[in-house]
Formats: sequence, C-alpha cells, structure tokens
Amino acid sequence: MTVLGWTEIVIFVIFLTALTPVLGGYMARVYQGERVPLSGVIGPLERLTYRILCVAPDEEQDWKAYARSMLIFSLASWLALYMVLRTQGIHPFNPENFVSGPPDLSFNTASSFVSNTSWQFYGGETTLSYFSQTAGITVGSFLSCAVGMAVAVAFIRGLVRNNTALLGNFWVDLTRSLLYVLLPLSILGALILVTQGSIQNLSRD
Repeated sequence: MTVLGWTEIVIFVIFLTALTPVLGGYMARVYQGERVPLSGVIGPLERLTYRILCVAPDEEQDWKAYARSMLIFSLASWLALYMVLRTQGIHPFNPENFVSGPPDLSFNTASSFVSNTSWQFYGGETTLSYFSQTAGITVGSFLSCAVGMAVAVAFIRGLVRNNTALLGNFWVDLTRSLLYVLLPLSILGALILVTQGSIQNLSRD
C-alpha cells in the first residue's frame, strides 16, 4: 500500500475516533428520550408517527414482544420490497423499460436488503428501474439499518438493566433511529455530495 493510502486510513481512523463520543453521546440521549438540538423540529413529527402507529411511547416491551414487533415490521418490509421488484415493468421512472427479474432473484434481493446483508446478485443500473432502486432498494436499506440500530439498543439495555425484563419499545426505537439519526445524517451526506457535483436524476443521461 502506498504512503497516500496509509495516510488516508490514519486520517479516517482519527476522524472516526474524534466523532465517536459526539455522535455516540447524541444517540444515547436520543434513545433515552432526552431532549436534543433537533427535538424542536423533529419532536412533532415523532409524536405524529406514534399516533399513526397507535403506539404508546411510554409502554415498554419484553424481549418476546420486542422480537415479535421487529419480525412483523421486517416481514412487511420484505413483502413491500419483493412486490416492488416483481412489478417493475409497470413502474414509473423506468426509461429503459426494464422488466422484472426472475422470482428467485427478487426473493434473494429482497431478503438480502431487508436482512441488511446487502448481497447483490444483479447489475443495478442494467437490471433495476430508477423506481425500484429509490423506492425499493434504498428505502429497504434505510429501514433495515434502522431495525438493526433498534435491536442493538435493545441488546444494550438487556445488558445494563438488572431489575427489569423490559427492553424498551421497538416502534419507538425504530422511529427515533429514522428521524433523529439516519435522516439527518442522510440529508447532511446528500448536501455534501451535491456540493461536489454528484447528482441523481431520472433520465438516461
């Protein structure tokens, strides 16, 4: 490896190490339900999400209820992504007129992204429409990441709590992962990419 390559690795490790207490402390406050700088903006949307989901944010779940909620959500996510992939031929934003791949390929792809393993057995830009990639793959990856974060938080609670069998509420952890962590980071990352001239359009060019 070249000197430049090692330098990039060292800079990345230093940056990541410096960022860890800042982002980690922020995430800890988010999952504990404490007020953070984004609470004034995101708080109303968070409460609206709970009302739509009919979730009482103060009601915690034991591991069985938490796991059941996670599996139900993951199954719904898998079905939604599988249907997107299987109906690709009738999607909008499909200038190449791609048709759906074989059923086993759609099954593998949906299972891969919903389980957050992201194992790809297709050529993205030569197989999937823009709609499949944005409304299907991207959303599926986003949601599966939030599920993984929620489960990690529940696991941590299970390790540190001694006097209760409750692990929190899956729907609350999922919502906070999406609204307070992943969405702001995605917006920040998108702005950085835009400033560097990287854009996403829905044309063939």
